[in-house]
Amino acid sequence: MKARYTIGAGLLLVLSTSAWPAAPSDPQIAAIVVTANQVDIDAGKLAQSKARSPEVKEFAARMVTDHTGVNKSATDLAQRLHLSPEANPTSESLKQQGDQNLATLRKLSGAAFDKAYIDHEVTYHQSVLDALDQTLVPSAQNADLKALLVKVRPAFVDHLQHARQIDSSLGK
Repeated sequence: MKARYTIGAGLLLVLSTSAWPAAPSDPQIAAIVVTANQVDIDAGKLAQSKARSPEVKEFAARMVTDHTGVNKSATDLAQRLHLSPEANPTSESLKQQGDQNLATLRKLSGAAFDKAYIDHEVTYHQSVLDALDQTLVPSAQNADLKALLVKVRPAFVDHLQHARQIDSSLGK
């Protein structure tokens, strides 16, 4: 299954995790997790420098901090398990879409930037949660990897709720 979400500036986010011939392997899941977090770190760093709203800047800083922490946990776990993240269509698609989002955001400024960034964050966190619930957690074979995915899920829920709250306040 492909989750498709239209986000600001005509960008389409596609998180395709169940288009696999079989469930993704643990090395593929590790690559998806690291890539998904890096995409949000990169967007957050850009938003820290370009956002106009203090609330958006604060949110962006939190995204950088929280997703850097998740990536450190994932990388440490992968090293401990001797698991090398394996690039796959989903991780490659996430990277490409992250690059497209950055290119779109770089062209914007002021309130338009803030709105596009937060719209993307709402959509992105929802799609990542869907992927966690529908594919990544059920497919993880290693108990420690599965536990990490379950452990970080509440942070993604919190990020989504916070982004939605900011999005509603930006519309006012």
